[in-house]
Amino acid sequence: MKQQAIGLTPEERWEKHTPQINQAQIKKSIMNVVLFEPEIPANTGNISRTCAITGAALHLIEPLGFDISEKAVRRAGLDYWDKLDLYVYPNWQNFLAQNPAANIYLSTTKGSVHYTKMQYQPNDYLVFGKETAGLPDYIRGAYADHCIRIPMGKEFRSLNLSNAVAIVLYEALRQNQFFDLD
Repeated sequence: MKQQAIGLTPEERWEKHTPQINQAQIKKSIMNVVLFEPEIPANTGNISRTCAITGAALHLIEPLGFDISEKAVRRAGLDYWDKLDLYVYPNWQNFLAQNPAANIYLSTTKGSVHYTKMQYQPNDYLVFGKETAGLPDYIRGAYADHCIRIPMGKEFRSLNLSNAVAIVLYEALRQNQFFDLD
């Protein structure tokens, strides 16, 4: 089942998707990519394409820094949007309530473990923070043993979000023999 959030106001999205989503409705995806309050539409567009072609579900936690109405999606040329397993949540707490059994990994520049050192399993949740601020302390603190990082030069702040998602997601796929991807 595809959960679509296009063409709706934020209130309608919350009412349509969040309260009605329950664990039985959320498709067991190959993997799950979670964007916490994403701000840049091009990043989310690139990430949604990566998710669609790999079979990973995309979970967006509001507020979003852009519009995902049907008109906006069409104008952006996201012709694969209808093939995306998309879930939208009003906040982090609601995301957790709707996904109580989620095995969560947080990708953060403050992580202490290289992303390649974790053992990813099918249906894991790979969480990425907003472009300008990353993930808040309260989320990182709750999952301190699952904070991963991508190695990079010390003089740099971070990688582009869509690149970071692709790097970590493809490592998780590789560890699972890429499932049935060809």
